[in-house]
Amino acid sequence: MPDEKYTRCPSCATVFRVTPEQLAVREGQVRCGQCKTVFDGLALQMSVASPPSLPRSEDTVSPKDKAAFGATTGTWRSPGAVEALPEMPTEPASAGIGDLGVEASQEDRFSRVKRGKPRRARRVLAAIAILFLLLLVAGQALFHFRDVIAARLPPVRPLLTTLCNAAGCSIRPLRDPAMSGLSIDASDLQADPAHRGLLILTATLRSRAAWALAYPHLELTLTDAQDRIVVRRALAPGEYAGGTADLLRGIAPNAEVAVKLFIDASATSQAGYQLYMFYP
Repeated sequence: MPDEKYTRCPSCATVFRVTPEQLAVREGQVRCGQCKTVFDGLALQMSVASPPSLPRSEDTVSPKDKAAFGATTGTWRSPGAVEALPEMPTEPASAGIGDLGVEASQEDRFSRVKRGKPRRARRVLAAIAILFLLLLVAGQALFHFRDVIAARLPPVRPLLTTLCNAAGCSIRPLRDPAMSGLSIDASDLQADPAHRGLLILTATLRSRAAWALAYPHLELTLTDAQDRIVVRRALAPGEYAGGTADLLRGIAPNAEVAVKLFIDASATSQAGYQLYMFYP
């Protein structure tokens, strides 16, 4: 058969009968069907004087046939036993290495199986890293929203208090910036009849929230007859709430706070007042 050619695997010395079509694919690069070695079938072509008659399946040549081909020894196999590499899209060669870039790409393809364990290890490490990040995010959310969680989930408050004691933080009562759950139900400012220039401020703070609220600051403004500001003073919770109030736990749900405060106004003259609540 004039169209038949022979090539030999450089790794296992297996001789293959190949066709021009097989050698034309990928410029002669083929893969040994015996040991899976990739080699240049064109460069390793060999010629024989009288090739043995081989069936389509594997066939081992007898010692007599081997002697007919001189130094050509090894296992002979049919064209179906050698695999032509499939064509791949042309990739630009790296600078300075020419065709070696293509060969390196081929070697990378055939080494993917060997890299199975490192890839599994990377996946495990990635899963551990993701779990760690999720726990970190959960911890940060727990830290920033600890006051809300403790207020709205009272059974969790002891655990959060323990964690905060270890972390150096504290559980604080919630603030109501809109004052939607906190209001001044009544207030009054009168001169003390027993002490000239002394004013007595009384007020009632009421919480309508379902959880504890932080004590607000009070702002007292004294005005004259033309409603112009004479003096303005901010009162911290410790100044008006009294010694028995637990400022750290805040105003209890649906509770009232009675305010009574003596104010020295001997250096001013006033005709009216205004009282507001705010959080600094």
